Amino acid sequence: MKAQDFGRIAAQKARQIIMQKLRGAERDVIYEEYRHRVNEIISGTVKRRGRGADLIVDLGKVEAILPARNYPKTERYHNGERVLALLLEVQDTENGGAEVILTRSHPAFVSRLFTQEVPEVEDGTVTINNIVRDPGYRTKVIVKSSDTKVDPVGACVGMRGSRIKNIIRELNNEKIDIIPF
Repeated sequence: MKAQDFGRIAAQKARQIIMQKLRGAERDVIYEEYRHRVNEIISGTVKRRGRGADLIVDLGKVEAILPARNYPKTERYHNGERVLALLLEVQDTENGGAEVILTRSHPAFVSRLFTQEVPEVEDGTVTINNIVRDPGYRTKVIVKSSDTKVDPVGACVGMRGSRIKNIIRELNNEKIDIIPF
């Protein structure tokens, strides 16, 4: 039997099945690629507004969602703007796709920024014991040093505040208090 011999209903059914299999394969690819990158900082471009104040962020191969509850109310984004965010989770949707969820208000975002900016935090000399945030306004970070010769607060601040300035700039001038444990 040739493809031309199928009726309209049979052709439509075959099309639906093929599309369903494609969506399933696409979801698996997205899930596998981003599943192991949870709690990593990812850079993307704001593509458009979703439902309400949710943002759709283009990560290159896939679009991610930055829900309104996951970024500070003080921040405003425009189409085409670069945004740095923490990959919070990858979850399955009810229509068979995979969703990549981002956040900028989670305390782990600040922790990852410190890890990126402060070498002592990355190598484990200085540890972040706790982070408390009021996203968009202030953050309190409690730090501890495993080496008595290293000042944990000084290591996080850097020479003339160079390290902390980069973090504050990324958080849109949010106040950061660094407290020794």
